[in-house]
Amino acid sequence: MKRIIKKILFIGLIIFLLMQLYQPARNISFEQDITGNFTKVYNVPKNVEIILRTSCYDCHSNNTYYPWYSYIQPVRFFMESHIKEGKENLNFNEWGNYSDRKQNNKLDRIAKQIESNEMPLSSYTLIHKNAILTASQKKEVLDWINKIEDSISSQN
Repeated sequence: MKRIIKKILFIGLIIFLLMQLYQPARNISFEQDITGNFTKVYNVPKNVEIILRTSCYDCHSNNTYYPWYSYIQPVRFFMESHIKEGKENLNFNEWGNYSDRKQNNKLDRIAKQIESNEMPLSSYTLIHKNAILTASQKKEVLDWINKIEDSISSQN
């Protein structure tokens, strides 16, 4: 019986080591057109920009900060799938490429997800405690979004 357990553990170790060979491309872009960046499209106050970068940009931009554990599979696989899905829904670096209508919808969606505590994801804030939005940070971001939405609607 001990022999079977040792074989299973050995095979498990080999599979784990082989998994480490699969390392998908990282979400890091060195060449960017910053004119399309969210912070260039709108005059984002520094405090709101810091909040967004801390709590949103890892999954919703073209540049992700990768901690040490991101080099270990299967963690890396799960991270990459979250990042891919996050960028498909919203990419702050591509904001300028969105139509005005899509930008307005995204702003509204950001506000609703912050208000309902859907974002940032609890699976992300479990490890990234600094990404948890305090009540005052939520208010800052939501107030700023409301101000932007008001200025957009007054222009139309």
